[in-house]
Amino acid sequence: MQPVLFSIFGVDVQSYGVSKAVAALLAAYVLGRAFTHRGLRRDDAHALVMWATIWGFVGAKVYFLLEHADEVTWHHLGGSGFTWYGGLVGGVASFLVVARRRHLPTAVVVDAAVIPLTLAYGVGRVGCWLSGDGTYGKPTTLPWGAALPDATVATDVPVHPTPLYEALAAVAIAAVLWALQRRWRPELELLGAYLVLSGVARFLVELLRLNEHVLLGLTQPQIWAAFSILAGVAVISHGRARTRARSPLQRPAIDEAMAGREPARRR
Repeated sequence: MQPVLFSIFGVDVQSYGVSKAVAALLAAYVLGRAFTHRGLRRDDAHALVMWATIWGFVGAKVYFLLEHADEVTWHHLGGSGFTWYGGLVGGVASFLVVARRRHLPTAVVVDAAVIPLTLAYGVGRVGCWLSGDGTYGKPTTLPWGAALPDATVATDVPVHPTPLYEALAAVAIAAVLWALQRRWRPELELLGAYLVLSGVARFLVELLRLNEHVLLGLTQPQIWAAFSILAGVAVISHGRARTRARSPLQRPAIDEAMAGREPARRR
């Protein structure tokens, strides 16, 4: 664990904050490339990431404070204490607002954003692990279990490094999404795939964490994950239903594209 990477003139530079900055820069770079590939402006990609990052942090902090409303202190207003799903809501809302104001094709930019979002999440989870913010899992005797006596939330018992599990899952999900986007897909199908895959990953990781059960034996993140999976399935199903409902003149080109072939030229 290394909550503080180094100090400059007595000011501590924390691994948690650095990881979030690296995550934002990585997301901006990857989204910028995706925009260029789609014929969109790279500057728009950078603006989307910047505002999504800012309002994502606001949403994450507000959600955390609401979760701990009965025990909020001035300490909770500092640089620690953020909840991912609050950040996701804040980030997505600002992303959509900026996309609309810049007259960007919403479905295109949302699908383009899922891989950068996934990679940024993975980098952020590495920062959570380095800072030892308490998001690790249950005690374990597995060889890679680690005791964290110097963490922000310390433990002398070896525990599951669940933030690293999530970081690895993020890389795997990004690889699957990248493979999926290489073929033509209905609009928002990449978003649906992201919602399903990330929801499954979070649900499974929660089995190893110590969060309190709130409903039907599920933790709050598991409930959010279940909604994410259902939403993803609905998005994919809706997109494919719309594709099947296209007019007969459009269907051959669509079918050929979905099969990975160039549409035949029509006279």
